[in-house]
Amino acid sequence: MGRALGHLLVFLALFFVLLPFLWMAYAAFMPKEAVYSGELFSKVGFSLENVQGLAKEGFWGRLFFSLGLSSGVVLLQLFTALLAAYALRAGLGLLPFYLVLMAVPAELLLVPLYGILKGLSLLDTFWALALPFAASPFVIYLVYQAMRGVPEELLEAARLDGAGHRVLLFGILFPLVRPTLVAAGVLAFAAHWNLVLYPRVMVSDPRLWTLQTWLTDLQRKYPTDWGLLSAAALFSVLPIALLYLVFERRVVATFEEGLKG
Repeated sequence: MGRALGHLLVFLALFFVLLPFLWMAYAAFMPKEAVYSGELFSKVGFSLENVQGLAKEGFWGRLFFSLGLSSGVVLLQLFTALLAAYALRAGLGLLPFYLVLMAVPAELLLVPLYGILKGLSLLDTFWALALPFAASPFVIYLVYQAMRGVPEELLEAARLDGAGHRVLLFGILFPLVRPTLVAAGVLAFAAHWNLVLYPRVMVSDPRLWTLQTWLTDLQRKYPTDWGLLSAAALFSVLPIALLYLVFERRVVATFEEGLKG
């Protein structure tokens, strides 16, 4: 009886978590006349009108731009994290510095970053959206934790065989921490994908707007078009949802290993 009650509570919690997403998916393909008439369930139907409306507004161009931008930022973060984590494991005493950076809210850095980018004439450019995110303290810390789990005897044996830093990093440590890099990449992609305030402040050119920034403008433009807004929200969530579903076990395992460590 207790087990059945526990399953029921989990099911109810899951239902209430999924309810907004189910409603969003339903409204995205609901005929517009059903929304405007208020008969949301009596006039059940399927329509691609909202999806076609997104295409006319330029949604897919913003989607692919954001996919390319976030993917490039993730590659940069993983590369810098690999180098920085190796330096920390080798004895570089900057770990407290990274921990402090993890505790600093990103919003506090907007003003100094704006001044730096303005001084470098990088405002309203693609580089303003990518370069400040080339390194992530959180990703570096995750990779460092994974490298700490590699036995020192393995690296010492490689050094005795004449291996240098390049072989130690890319030939031994990289294959061993690759699962953590995958999980860190998923989390880094989600973090950059969901940025709204930063792109709005640094870029005023609509051609360089990320998808999330573009969605805020769409909401102001069509504040009552729930079908169109639901379709936009649905397709903007899909990349992260699919990415997490593919690598969900790896992400969970990474956090479990971190907690054990």
